[in-house]
Amino acid sequence: MVKYNQDRMKKRVCLAGATGWAGSALAHGIVKSDDLLLVAGVSAKHAGKSLEEVTGITDANFLLSPSTEEALKTPCDVFVEYTNHNIAKQNVLIAINQSIPVVIGTSGITDEDFEEIHVAGTKQRVGILAVGNFSMPALILHKCAELAARHLKSWEIIDYASSAKRDAPSGTVRELANRLSKIRKPQIDIPINTVEGLQETRGASIHGMQVHSLRLPGFVISAEVIFGDLDQRLSIRYDAGSSPEAYVPGALLAIRNVHHFVGLRRGLDSIIDI
Repeated sequence: MVKYNQDRMKKRVCLAGATGWAGSALAHGIVKSDDLLLVAGVSAKHAGKSLEEVTGITDANFLLSPSTEEALKTPCDVFVEYTNHNIAKQNVLIAINQSIPVVIGTSGITDEDFEEIHVAGTKQRVGILAVGNFSMPALILHKCAELAARHLKSWEIIDYASSAKRDAPSGTVRELANRLSKIRKPQIDIPINTVEGLQETRGASIHGMQVHSLRLPGFVISAEVIFGDLDQRLSIRYDAGSSPEAYVPGALLAIRNVHHFVGLRRGLDSIIDI
């Protein structure tokens, strides 16, 4: 009875992508926490099996669901989207329409999708927190880049990821481009549409700045923004390691705070001071 009452005090979490690379690490973190309770999970590959059976996480013996609709038949307080960009928006909107706050860790979601998600969240009076990268060093990269963009006129962004990553650019770089666009557009001396040769080699324009995506073996996730000024350069770079553990504390922080506002917010610094 004591354990039951303690569990009733915890915030209940449904995790889509519970058996994935980052999702399984987050599942471990939720189960080990004192204030969160993992009650449901989505895994198309392992549907019908228990999370404990698939991942070895003790005290996670609920059966994994094949879809978000099925998983949300179990009451929860927060829905975490950690699957892939092809189904992420659909999953998020399903949760929002049930008035469930959402944390988004999936990369590849477009700004247009985020606008639709924000409108839906505002209508349903729930919060959505989208974070391109839950690590603190990645957040510091973003904040340092914002500072540099206020004082330097020209920059371009390089997006690195493994050869197996299908979406481009990464969520880390999409968030970086979105942030910098709110400060100013970089100065480009030769307009892209007047480039002689192959314009595609100058990268893709996102919010008016050039982004170059590399997909090679040996990378996990890296992001670099290079600023140029008169006879000098400034490079700010983030490199992820091979473990997803670095993202867990930030994701837990997001889960704990997503109910404090309404509509979409992007980035961990929207809930913490930095």
